Amino acid sequence: MEYKSLRVRVQITVANRVATVVPQPSVACLLIKALKEPPRDRKKEKNIKHHGNLTLDQIVEIARKQRSKSLAKELSGTVLEILGTCKSMGCTIEGVSAKEMTMKIKGGEVSIPVKPWKFLLAGLNHHFIGQVISQPASRIQ
Repeated sequence: MEYKSLRVRVQITVANRVATVVPQPSVACLLIKALKEPPRDRKKEKNIKHHGNLTLDQIVEIARKQRSKSLAKELSGTVLEILGTCKSMGCTIEGVSAKEMTMKIKGGEVSIPVKPWKFLLAGLNHHFIGQVISQPASRIQ
């Protein structure tokens, strides 16, 4: 019960009459999980503000999990998308509101770390191993 009392989409794959279910959590679900909120009954408790404090490392980790679903070019764009969700939920990042953290990232005061190459190469698809990567390192994340 990893996602107890949270609404999570699932991907159902059927092969040879055997169904496998894989959870596909949304950003809001991952944020609530990172806030470590207790399970609640959604029918009884409505309009909850998620007052909590997250670290920037937690936000970056969630951004890396959601990177494949994001439309942003870089990891920093995905982090900004997640900060927008934080703003609507009402949680803070390192004691600062999500809007202020967004302004700091856009202004260059806070930098978003990029994965080192050895972890990047481990995550590549097996079709690309041995081929020359023609993109600059700043575009690959």
